[in-house]
Amino acid sequence: MARDTTIGASFGGARLNELEIQAVVRVGNKNAWRRTLTFWNESIPKCCWTTLHPPFYIFLTWKGAVNAMKINSLISCARSLLLAAGLSVAGVAAASEAVVSADWLVAHLDDPNVRVVEVSVEPGKFERAHIPGAVNFRWHTELVDPVRRDIAPREQWEQLLSTAGIGPDTTVVLYGDNNNWFAAWGAWIFRYYGHADVKLLDGGRNKWEADRRPLSNRPARHAATEYRVSSTQPALRARLADVLAVVEGERQAKLLDIRSPAEFEGRIFAPPGVQELAIRAGHVPGAKNVPWGSVVRDDGTFKSTDELRALYAGIGIDGSEPVIVYCRIGERSAHSWFVLSQILGYDAVQYDGSWTEYGNSVGVPISNPAGTVWGGT
Repeated sequence: MARDTTIGASFGGARLNELEIQAVVRVGNKNAWRRTLTFWNESIPKCCWTTLHPPFYIFLTWKGAVNAMKINSLISCARSLLLAAGLSVAGVAAASEAVVSADWLVAHLDDPNVRVVEVSVEPGKFERAHIPGAVNFRWHTELVDPVRRDIAPREQWEQLLSTAGIGPDTTVVLYGDNNNWFAAWGAWIFRYYGHADVKLLDGGRNKWEADRRPLSNRPARHAATEYRVSSTQPALRARLADVLAVVEGERQAKLLDIRSPAEFEGRIFAPPGVQELAIRAGHVPGAKNVPWGSVVRDDGTFKSTDELRALYAGIGIDGSEPVIVYCRIGERSAHSWFVLSQILGYDAVQYDGSWTEYGNSVGVPISNPAGTVWGGT
């Protein structure tokens, strides 16, 4: 028997001509699919906003699988709801894209509702030059708890966002070097701590510089806020026990290793020059390998959704089952998590413990085609 599946739509909007719909498909009590839509309507009168008190929620229920859900049917359904509420919708456009173009960002650099955040791997890069108005989040000190090996604690996260002038309704656009490796990590933490309006700059810092977009070395000054986390999303994070449950057949999910083929096969323990190592090489049994770089073009921009779906479908990932994504320490897998969950809308979670936890754990099985199971033997 098919389970009841609920579509929820949260209606809100920061500007008078914009009505945003945060649509969430839920199976039971778990978010399985998420999109943000924007309805543009120049004719919505100001009084509507005092009447609607956004956000509010509308839920629909139908029988069937989550992957039967189509974005166009949701747009049509939500449009009908607006019309039924007496709102004249001049045009409907999907704004579900969690990725913004450089042109979009240039047009919004002075928008007080938009905050640009750089998260780069290389220290000092932000200080030399950055996108005008951007603030800098240091991944190795501000986005993590280095002592506990954990993400930034809640209080630290709230202080970081408050200092950056970010409020609960701020549109956050992240970018960074290495094709947004750690920018995607930052996006994952934003989502973990319940901030919904988070986007990545397509192509990241490299493409911005290559296209000779504006840069500045002046520190940005934004009025501080008092940011408070209203809810967390622990379901976006997988733990070692969750991975083992899949390996041992106690849980149904796909395992996706996005490291290089050499790492996946156990020919090397880690990329050259890195310090975080595991004592064993190889991968989690049953995992499939799609290197993170496969999802971007030569200029660092994301491939089309059709290309991305085809890429993952080739290893059996099509959105019909949950996906657990991992790499070595969680930064590269955050990038692929972003593609799967935020761009394609698949039920994907990040295993940030990744291979440095799994490969160092006692009593867990590994797969090692290259035979370098222990040390260098």
